[in-house]
Amino acid sequence: MRKFVMAAVGGALLSVVGTTQFVGPLLAQETEQSASVYEQLDLFGDIFERIRAQYVEQVDEEELIEAAINGMLTSLDPHSSYLPPDDAEDMRVQTRGEFGGLGIEVTQEEGFVKVVSPIDDTPADEAGIEAGDFITHVDGESVLGLNLDEAVDMMRGPVGSEIIITVVREGVEEPFDVSIIRDTITLTAVRTRIEGDTVVLRVTTFNDQTYPNLAEGLAERIEEAGGEDAINGIVLDLRNNPGGLLSQAIRVSDAFLDKGEIVSTRGRDPIDGDRYNATPGDLANGKPIVVLINGGSASASEIVAGALQDHRRAIVVGTKSFGKGSVQTVMPLRSDGAMRLTTARYYTPSGRSIQALGVSPDIVVEQPPARPEEEATEDEDDTVFNRSEADLRGRLDNDSLSEDEIRQIEEDRARAEAAAALREEDYQLAYAIDILKGLVALAPQPQQ
Repeated sequence: MRKFVMAAVGGALLSVVGTTQFVGPLLAQETEQSASVYEQLDLFGDIFERIRAQYVEQVDEEELIEAAINGMLTSLDPHSSYLPPDDAEDMRVQTRGEFGGLGIEVTQEEGFVKVVSPIDDTPADEAGIEAGDFITHVDGESVLGLNLDEAVDMMRGPVGSEIIITVVREGVEEPFDVSIIRDTITLTAVRTRIEGDTVVLRVTTFNDQTYPNLAEGLAERIEEAGGEDAINGIVLDLRNNPGGLLSQAIRVSDAFLDKGEIVSTRGRDPIDGDRYNATPGDLANGKPIVVLINGGSASASEIVAGALQDHRRAIVVGTKSFGKGSVQTVMPLRSDGAMRLTTARYYTPSGRSIQALGVSPDIVVEQPPARPEEEATEDEDDTVFNRSEADLRGRLDNDSLSEDEIRQIEEDRARAEAAAALREEDYQLAYAIDILKGLVALAPQPQQ
């Protein structure tokens, strides 16, 4: 018995020694790392005191600390940042759907401010700012070397005041200046209209008003058309939509899905992941949907496009989207400020991460650049050979059709001509509507 006890004790001692030998280096390593962090914090304090005491001009200590905090956050990725109280309030106002500014969504690339997309019917949109433009100067001052928040601050100002931004655009040899008058930006999140037999839902942003605007606008357009049977489908236009609230992207996706996953988010810790599923009910009652996207479609727009594409609920048309596949959480801080921190990546129902890749359309359709009217030739406008049998003298009349049938043919021709005219104005939208016509034409016909 004594031998057994001694053997057991010996085994326990060996276990303790073995564990100590294994854990000891880890504890030492953690201690060294902690010491290194505190040394760096001491270094920060030393530098802060040196600046206060010896910088050539008097410094604002609060601004200095805010700059240090913001520098720490912006070093992580382009979307993490510190929001001082005024900026935090601006963000809260923006998500409610009204704010002051130029009306552009921007990011930072290669040290310059890059336009993700202009917002419809805003000063920037009316001034001709385009997705992909680079802003290099604001009122003659370079933005190179500034972080994104500092560059955005330079573009803020009183409503009614003028700002001159210098733009570099692909395909244009020289930078050029654009004058914009600042205004209060009131967002109508969703604009709706009827094009032929198609309902067009133009979603400009994802704020608190997006889903209510969409549901109400769709119902109004269906009623205007004479009921669901009078429309052939829906075009969901997400072009140049910079995104917004994740919750609204989920609701818009859910509006057209009966079941299945919409999006999932995954953070550093697996337990922080979330999965969002659709609930029964489809506002379109199964009508075909075409989603329009382009390089200005980002974030929440990509969640919607990716969800409808993966479930084969919609055909995605246009060009590759922006590729912002990360989730930012806004965390309130003391003194009414906030921290915007990237906390997760999001994934489409099929498990795709869109980060830096974007959503690829099912059908790629480039939007042709607008051609100045003066470039149209006289031959194109006036002398195109467009005579037909009906123009010939002495032609035979078609007496096999009734007056109603002839009227129907003329109405069909008028709709086709209207669709052709739309191609001159918005080629991508016209293409999307043509796809819906094709889907309806190929759909099984009800038994008589």
